[in-house]
Amino acid sequence: MNSFYENFKRLLMNPVFMSAITSWFCAQFIKTIINLLSRRIKNIKELFELLFWRTGGMPSSHTALVCAISTSIGWHSGVDSDIFVLSICFMLVVVRDALGVRRASGVQAKSINEIGRALHKKEITKFNPIKEIHGHNPLEVVVGAILGVSIGVAFSLL
Repeated sequence: MNSFYENFKRLLMNPVFMSAITSWFCAQFIKTIINLLSRRIKNIKELFELLFWRTGGMPSSHTALVCAISTSIGWHSGVDSDIFVLSICFMLVVVRDALGVRRASGVQAKSINEIGRALHKKEITKFNPIKEIHGHNPLEVVVGAILGVSIGVAFSLL
């Protein structure tokens, strides 16, 4: 049992893990502050959802997380290591998804919901809205990347 706690403690102190968690939380915190200042948060439930779970918005927490991971791995394992190459490929998939697939899905879902509501209003059909997944615009991804790389470097220097 003692080895479990020692291993868990080592995980929590691992600079790659710490940079990943910190970059994600910082991005979510910044996103929450921006939404608070722009008065887009209506209640405490929305505040906690945005702080811990909701996607989309400025900055991209997914991008911050994967950039922090790649930066930390590159720093500690070397940019010529297999694990760094893996982390860069993973980062490219996540960033591409944030910019492309998830954003396109969100735009399409929004259009489907608008059409569905209009048809429902005219009593042509019943309609239940679908979830609108929010992707990111390029600026949100760039800011997330800058945040992630900065935090990755910071934890690597500690």
